[in-house]
Amino acid sequence: MKRYINLKAFVGAAVISMFTVGCSDILEEEPRSAYTPDFFQTERGVQGGLTSMYAHLRYIYGQAYYYNATLTGTDEVTYARDADENFRVMDLSNQGVLTSSNSRADVLWGAAFPNINTASGIIENAAAVGTISPALIAEARFFRAFDYFKLVQTFGGVPLDLGSGELKFNTNPIRTSKRNTVPEVYTKAIFPDLLQAITDLPERGRVTGGATKTLARLYLAKAYLTYGWWLQNPNNIPTYPETSRTDPDGKDAQWYFQQAYDIAATAIDNPGPFALQPTFYDVNVGSNDRNSEILLYADHTEKSEFYNGGSLTFGSGGAPDNFAGWMMTWNYPNITSFTNANGTGSINSVQREASQDKGRPWTRMAPTIDVIQNTFADKTLDSRYDGTFTTVYRANWPKAGGATVPQVVYNANLLPIRPGEPVLSFLNEDPATPIAYPTGTGRSNIGAGELPGRADYVIAPSGISRIVYPKLWKLGTYRTDNGAGLGQPNAGSTRPFNIAKFSELYFVAAEAAVKGATTQPGKSAYDLINVIRARAGKWRFDNNGNTAKVEDNSAAMVAGTPTTIDINYILGERSREFYGEGYRWFDLVRTQKWNELASTYRIGGSNYGEHTPMTVTRTIQPFHYLRPIPQSQLDAMQMSSEERANYQNPGYN
Repeated sequence: MKRYINLKAFVGAAVISMFTVGCSDILEEEPRSAYTPDFFQTERGVQGGLTSMYAHLRYIYGQAYYYNATLTGTDEVTYARDADENFRVMDLSNQGVLTSSNSRADVLWGAAFPNINTASGIIENAAAVGTISPALIAEARFFRAFDYFKLVQTFGGVPLDLGSGELKFNTNPIRTSKRNTVPEVYTKAIFPDLLQAITDLPERGRVTGGATKTLARLYLAKAYLTYGWWLQNPNNIPTYPETSRTDPDGKDAQWYFQQAYDIAATAIDNPGPFALQPTFYDVNVGSNDRNSEILLYADHTEKSEFYNGGSLTFGSGGAPDNFAGWMMTWNYPNITSFTNANGTGSINSVQREASQDKGRPWTRMAPTIDVIQNTFADKTLDSRYDGTFTTVYRANWPKAGGATVPQVVYNANLLPIRPGEPVLSFLNEDPATPIAYPTGTGRSNIGAGELPGRADYVIAPSGISRIVYPKLWKLGTYRTDNGAGLGQPNAGSTRPFNIAKFSELYFVAAEAAVKGATTQPGKSAYDLINVIRARAGKWRFDNNGNTAKVEDNSAAMVAGTPTTIDINYILGERSREFYGEGYRWFDLVRTQKWNELASTYRIGGSNYGEHTPMTVTRTIQPFHYLRPIPQSQLDAMQMSSEERANYQNPGYN
C-alpha cells in the first residue's frame, strides 16, 4: 500500500491557503482551494465550512496509517507479518527508527491545521451575516478545540498563530512558524472554545451525528483530565517546547481533575438523546451503526459514492476511504479444505466476503498473546471478547458461485463440514490436550492444528502469531447490498468510524475520581466502572457462536470488581471496552504508563506453523511520548537549520 501525504496541507504553520479536505465530497458546489473572510460572511460559506469540518474527520479516522500510529507499539497491538516500515517503526522493537519522515502521525498534522483555519474563519466572520446562530459558530469552536486537543497530545505545543495572529483566520502565505507551549494551547484555545461550545451547542445535533453539548462536555472533561496529568507529570516525562509544569491561571492538577469529574458527571446526568446501548454487542454490530451511544463519527455510506467519499467497489488504500479495519485482518481466504474425503481436491472454504466477520485481509497489525490471555481473560461472563474479535471462521464457499458447487467439504481430521459451519476456531483457552500443530502450512494451509473429533482447525491463545490471529470484528465490513454473493469485500468500509462514545464519560469520571476528585453519591470510581462492567455481562447474541444468547451475568461481573480501583484497573477496563478503536496510545501517554504496560509482549512467528510464543522487548524512551513534527512541515518552512532543529521535538533530530 502506498503512503499518501497531502502536501497542500504543509505551508508555513499550517496551510494558510486553506485547502479544505473533503469539502467537495460532501457539498454539491464548486470545490474551493482558497477561502477569504468574505466567503465566511455568507450563509452558504458558513454551511460549506461546517460541512468540510465533518468531512475532514475522514482524513484522520479510518485512515489506516494514522490508525496504526494510535495503536501499534502499545500493549494492544504489534506489527503483523505483512507490515511495512510504517507499522514496524511504530512498534519500537528494533524494526527501524521512528523519524520525522516515517511517523504516520503526520496524517493528523496535515488534516488538523487546515480545519483549524477554517474554524477560525467561521468564528471571526460568521457574525457579520446576521442570520448565523451561535449554535452554528459553536460547531466551529468545537472542531477547532477538537483538533488542537489531538495535536497537543500528539506533538506537545503547536502553533496558535497560523500567520495572522493567534487563533486568527489566515490567508497570508507565510513560511515561518512558532510553536506555543502546552499550557498556552490548552488555556488559550482548547478550554475557551469548549466552554463556549457547551454554552451554545444544542442537546440534539442539528444534523445526524452533529456536535452537541454532550460531545463538547466529553472533550472538555478529557482535556481537563489530560492537562491535570500533564501538570502532575508523575514520571518526569519531558515536554516541548520546554516550559514549567505550571498553569498560567495558577490552578493545580487537582483543580483540573475535579473539573474533569464534575463535567463528566454532568454529562452523564444530562445525556440529551444519548444513552448506553443495552449490550456491548449492540454498540458495535454494523446493523446498529449510529446508535445512541455514539457521540461523533466520521461518516460513510453504501448508498452513494459521492457522499461516501470513495468507491463502493474497490479500496484506494488512502483517505478518505475508511480502510482501518483491513489492518488487523489476516489472510483467512488461504484456509484450505477438500472436496474429497481422502484429502484431495483442495478448496478455499472461507472466501473473502464483505461481512463484519471477514472483510479485506491486509495483515499489517496483530493483537498480542497477552491481549487474548490477559486483557480478555474472562471470555465467559464478559461479552466484550466475543464482541471485539472474530474467533470462528465459517464456511461460505457456495457464495463464490461456479459451475459445480459442492454441498460438503472435508476439513480437519478429514471430517465433513457444510456451509455456515466452523472451518477454523481460535480457542478461548489452551486445551488440556495439546494441539497437534503441523510443521509449516499443514493440511489447513495456514499452519492450524487439529484436535480429535473436531472438524474445525484450531489455534490456542498461546499459538497466535504475526500471520494468523483473531481478526478485529468490531471495525469489520457491514453492507446490505451483498445479495446472495460475497459482495464488495475490496472496497473501503462504508460504515462510520466511531470517534466518541457516551460510555467514555464513565471512564473519564472514574479516572478523575482515582486522581482525587471529590465524588458524588453513587458515582465513585467503583460505581462508575461497574455501570460499564454490568453492561458487559449482558448478552443478547453469541457473535462467534452465531446464535442468540440471552444471558445476564451483570451481578457476577460487579461481584468481580475490586473494591479499590486504581489507574491500571481503569486502563484494563478501557482496553476491554475500546480495544482497537484508536484510544490506546493516548491513554498510555496521558497516564505515563506506556513503558510499564507495553515494554514487552508475546507473539508467535511470521511464518505459518510458528506457534511458539516469543517475548519481544520494546525500547520506549521518554522522548517517544511525543511524536516527531512531520518532515514535510519542516521542509516547507523558510528557516535556518538551527531554527528547524529547534522546531523539532527532541530525540528526532
